[in-house]
Amino acid sequence: MNFPANQSLEQESRLMEATAAHRPMISVRRAAIDDVPLILSLIRELAEYERLAHTVDATEEHLRRTLFGQPAEAEVLIGEFQGEPAGLALFFSNYSTFKGRSGIYLEDLFVRPHARGSGLGKALLRSVASIAAQRGCVRLEWSVLDWNQPAIDFYKRLGAQPLDEWTVYRMTGEGIAALVAE
Repeated sequence: MNFPANQSLEQESRLMEATAAHRPMISVRRAAIDDVPLILSLIRELAEYERLAHTVDATEEHLRRTLFGQPAEAEVLIGEFQGEPAGLALFFSNYSTFKGRSGIYLEDLFVRPHARGSGLGKALLRSVASIAAQRGCVRLEWSVLDWNQPAIDFYKRLGAQPLDEWTVYRMTGEGIAALVAE
């Protein structure tokens, strides 16, 4: 998937900057290929926070190919706090068979500790929601670790609802290979 630049996202970010005089300056922008080292750094910081640093094997080359290749497999927004990169939202399209329309899956939303509580996380999520609305998506979904109570509380304050009746399953390398070999 390669999506055109979203001018209204940039306009919304400027509006947020202009109207946030009483809050620390925050802004959201689309990631560029030059941001790949930053994106990888933020991914590693997220993995450390989630106690999953040992699972990260992404490289800058992987990210260049999958985020900026043709077609791009996902998109990234960079959140800035007081003029410095401090967070990201990484997302991609999914599909609802029951609705017969696309949605967006937010793979990761991460804000560096010093910028938490500044409104940057909300600005990033709001920007993804804006993209979903502009694309006519029927839903915006994500997962959260069950022990991450600060994130759960944040999402609930924004009006998100947990899907308690669903259980997430995952198959990785060896499992995929074994299933294919059957």
